[in-house]
Parts: sequence; structure tokens; C-alpha cells
Amino acid sequence: MKKEILEISNKRCTSYYAENSEYLIIQPIDDNDLSVLDSQVALISQRVSSPFTLVGFMISDWNAELSPWEAPPVFGKVGFGCGAERTLSYIERELIPHLIELYGFDENIPVILGGYSLAGFFSLWSSYKTDRFSAIMAASPSVWFPNWIDYAQNNVPRTKRIYLSLGDKEEKAKNKVMATVGDSIREQYDLLCKCGIDCVLEWNEGNHFKDTGLRCANGFIWCLTNQ
Repeated sequence: MKKEILEISNKRCTSYYAENSEYLIIQPIDDNDLSVLDSQVALISQRVSSPFTLVGFMISDWNAELSPWEAPPVFGKVGFGCGAERTLSYIERELIPHLIELYGFDENIPVILGGYSLAGFFSLWSSYKTDRFSAIMAASPSVWFPNWIDYAQNNVPRTKRIYLSLGDKEEKAKNKVMATVGDSIREQYDLLCKCGIDCVLEWNEGNHFKDTGLRCANGFIWCLTNQ
């Protein structure tokens, strides 16, 4: 695979390009994600025979750019913005078209969107907003987000394949809001099943910060092998 750094509409992107790619993976990332991206892509490549291209784009303001609506701080002093619509618009209207032109992909190449933590939550939310993605990978998504489950109960995803995962110690967090993540992801999974979504919920050993690259790799592998 060819690794290169791209600047697409003022966002720094790290691309892992394979010739004759049959799938395009899009992942919103921060510096922590970037530090394990090489090993993550290597793990996927070892397990998946189909050629793919993965592009991670940097999120500069995590709480603002990945949140679908405003919410008060849950930890620390920084609340959540409502920039998810703009981020999704960037992916659909700028990032994907640019990559299709740059690499000569088919206009209808299957696109998988996924991420970790709040980026996983953003990816899950995106499944309710557009049918552009062939699969969604939500690793340890922030489904504790205020009013999220109410939203999920009253809306139907437009993506037909969704991967969910969570660490088995995440619901033991001391923060009362974040400790609801276990019950929330169980309900999220049940809701997806009732909607007829091809989905899975995998439990990983450890807390929220363990083996993030491995968890993302496993999620993308599921998405790529369940098309």
C-alpha cells in the first residue's frame, strides 16, 4: 500500500492507497488514532483479501466537529457542539469526490465510515442521515451522549450493516453519565436488530483506552468481510 499525506479542503489526511481498491474506508482521527494507524492498516491487510484504501482525516476540535447537537460537559469543562452535520457534509461532498477523482475509483465504490469513541458515535449517527455508506464501524462509540438513545428509538438507520463494540470495563467508569454506556449500547444493538440491520456487538477486554487500533481493525475487518 502507498502511504501519503494529503491536504483536502484544509484538512490533513493520511491515505493508505491500494491499486484496484474495491472499498474505500473513511476514518475521522485524532493524534492518538494517527499513532496506531500504520499497525491498524497492517492488521486489516493481513486478514482481508480484497484491496482497499483507507483515509484518515484529522479532527481539530473533537467535541465540536463530531457532535450532532449541543450538550453540556460530561467530563472536564468542555461541552459539545453541533458540528457533525458539517463534518458529514465534508465527507460526502468534498472528501469522497476528491478521492474518487485522485485515485480513479468507480463513482459507486462502497464506502465504509468508522471511528473510535466520539468518532465511532459520529459514524453511528451518520448511518441515520445518509445511505452513502455500505457499512458503519463504531468502536466504543459514545452512545452515552445526552439524548442519543431517544433519537435512536425514533429514527431508522439508512446503512444496512453496522458494527458495534465496547470494552467490558467501560460501563464501570466512575463518571455517572459515561457509566451508562453499557446499557446504552445493548439497547442500541437491540434497536438495530429490530430494524433488520445486519449488525454485531463485540465485547473487548479492558477499558476505553485499551487496544484502540486493534479494536478499529477488527471492526473494519467485519465490515469488509460482510459486504
